[in-house]
Amino acid sequence: MLTVRELVRDIDIRLLAGEEALDAPVRWVHITELEDPTPWLSGGELLLTTGLQLDTPERQRGFVRRLADHGVAGLGFGTGFAHTHVPEALAETARERGLPLFEVPYDVPFIAITESAFSRLVNEQYAILRRAIAAHERLERIVLSERGIDAVVGALATLIGGAVLVFDARGGLLAQRSFRAELEEETVSELERELRERTRGGAPGDVGARRGFAPTAGSLGGRALALPVAASGPRDGAGGADGVPLLQAWLVAAKDNGGLSEFDRLTLHQAVTIVALEMLRRRVAEDTERRLAGDVLSAIVSGELSGTDLARRLEPFGLGTSVGVIVMSPARPGAGGMAAAEVALASALRGEAADGLVAIHDGLIGALVPGMDEEELFALANRIGERATRALGAPLRIGVGRAVPGAEARRAFHEARCALEALALAQPSGAANGAGSDTTADGSPVRTTIATYRDLGSFQLLLSLQDDDALRLFCDSILGPIEESEGAYGGELMRSLEAFIEENGQWERAARRLYCHRHTLRYRIRRVEELTGRSMGSARDRIEFWLALRGRELVR
Repeated sequence: MLTVRELVRDIDIRLLAGEEALDAPVRWVHITELEDPTPWLSGGELLLTTGLQLDTPERQRGFVRRLADHGVAGLGFGTGFAHTHVPEALAETARERGLPLFEVPYDVPFIAITESAFSRLVNEQYAILRRAIAAHERLERIVLSERGIDAVVGALATLIGGAVLVFDARGGLLAQRSFRAELEEETVSELERELRERTRGGAPGDVGARRGFAPTAGSLGGRALALPVAASGPRDGAGGADGVPLLQAWLVAAKDNGGLSEFDRLTLHQAVTIVALEMLRRRVAEDTERRLAGDVLSAIVSGELSGTDLARRLEPFGLGTSVGVIVMSPARPGAGGMAAAEVALASALRGEAADGLVAIHDGLIGALVPGMDEEELFALANRIGERATRALGAPLRIGVGRAVPGAEARRAFHEARCALEALALAQPSGAANGAGSDTTADGSPVRTTIATYRDLGSFQLLLSLQDDDALRLFCDSILGPIEESEGAYGGELMRSLEAFIEENGQWERAARRLYCHRHTLRYRIRRVEELTGRSMGSARDRIEFWLALRGRELVR
């Protein structure tokens, strides 16, 4: 960093004032003969002048005061032109304001000073650029080696000598590393709030509305920088068209001591691209794993996978010959969306350091975990339920099946699902207050609840039937008239019947689930009653319909 002291020493010119400020950095050198050049200065310049217009003490004093107020680094006054020596009024004011002032004699041309300064500045910029390129290459190697966002943030913290944090677009902390001094939790919390306010300040996905800024949370003022990390194309429903930058994260850095240097700022601006690449790599990996998990779970539930093929497909997910099954659904329909619930469950499972397969199937989020003792499995389900509830900010319902050999994962999934549905029928959410309510009919709050195979009741009869033909005969005797009499329309009647039963006979909620009018649903349910000779007003008939629908899934 070039300073006034170094420049004066190298050129061997006489200092007249401002010795206490000689270590001020010189950002640029500028020559002027204007009485007020400040409109064309940005601060940090070394100004050179011969004072052609400074012909009175008043003008000389006003000239120095304006420069000092504008934050110039120093003033070089050329003698031998309009002035034979530096005017006393000018030197006196410079001493009063602490502005470095030196005399440039006639035989020292201004170009000698500018060449010396520019040479030093260019060399400094080149050195900074080389360091920044080396830092960028180091970060690139971390991404290519797939060491994760934590490794990227750790390397950045070492490079700038401070704390580095990455937040998601909603202000949630994703990664944090420190060089020496740890940021206080209260400061991090304030920073999260500040980022959320910035994010809400612009249109969805509009990075341009949320430019980099200097955070003021806690004690970060003057030593921190926050930069938006953009992604190309829409993500997670954030809005925008392909090619429109979308905000996906914030990169924040705070020096342990002092302010950020030019190298620090350049490194951080380059690191934005590295963070975006790492998050893209992670998102692609997660999306690929999610699709694979969804395919595997669908194949298990449908019965397409079994035996050695099933064991082979489960191995990449850390699952062996024995698996436990957990299913989950939000207690409030649409609370955060199924995708958000799936992410919450997967994150909760990772938080427990447990392997597993998590995917959405037929309106439920299913998780296959390594087989374990029954009580251990129930305890795991309880812990991940609590974690997912905190992440979603909404209550959940969880069903747990027993640990079984991998080949029987299909029946275990249905066991967990039906335990969950038995719980939903016994404790309907929002029965009195409508969908989206967090209270039950008696006004008590809905909390995350867990059901196990012990809560299955009558469904254990279906699981105990080892003869698929007998189970199919039972299902056909109840549901057959619907499919046989109505042809293609029978599928709509079956879906309407299932929604009506699963929503515990709530017309409005079942209609919303089917995206139809409640009168349309009433017509379909009446048609089901006519075809089967059963009544939805009968608890026995509703139970048999439910058993038949669940049993049909076991013998597909």
